[in-house]
Amino acid sequence: MFEVELPYPPSVNHYWRMVGSRMLISREGRAFRQRVCPILAASGMKTLLGRLTVKIEVCPPDHRRRDIDNVQKAVLDALEKGGAYDPDSQIDLLITKRKEVVRKGRIEVIVEGLPLSRCPLCGRQFTF
Repeated sequence: MFEVELPYPPSVNHYWRMVGSRMLISREGRAFRQRVCPILAASGMKTLLGRLTVKIEVCPPDHRRRDIDNVQKAVLDALEKGGAYDPDSQIDLLITKRKEVVRKGRIEVIVEGLPLSRCPLCGRQFTF
């Protein structure tokens, strides 16, 4: 398991660009991935194996209306590029939660293996 705080990503609407007939990651998307890789390396994170759950907490940079699912692709791709897991098809449970607005925005991520011992939303221990 690891937790990491990341900068606010570009939305999926700004993550992709059409170049001729090809769909590519935009300059903004590539820059986000390049910012995330050293953050992951500095966190001491090790590549996780097996089935995973990812919890993304979105702290938007302002009060504009936003679809929180628009940040998932950039975050998941950056985590994969940074070595958190390989490939992101390991993810079986993805939770995205909106939190308070913070200056410049940020993303708080928790990645852990399955099965879970605690609820990723409330933190209570599961009883089996």
